[in-house]
Amino acid sequence: MTDFTANNTFVIAGIVFITIAVIGRSKLAFIEINPGFFGRFLALIIGVSSLLYAVGLLNFSVGTLDSLRTYLPELIQQSVSSINEILQGS
Repeated sequence: MTDFTANNTFVIAGIVFITIAVIGRSKLAFIEINPGFFGRFLALIIGVSSLLYAVGLLNFSVGTLDSLRTYLPELIQQSVSSINEILQGS
């Protein structure tokens, strides 16, 4: 039997929700799906979020957040100093 991990579950859920958002109103044998505009929009948001989480873009670890916290201020400082050099040179 196949082992469902969290990533597989989020991928399947994302695909299902995006399918509901794209198809909208449909009828399959005994199941009728009619989400309306808000339901389709919510399904799109949930589907995209699920796929992003499965890929790992929304699954940050503490180490990743700490490295971003140190990297971003350095990058901003370098950008500000280079912009100041450009403006003073003009």
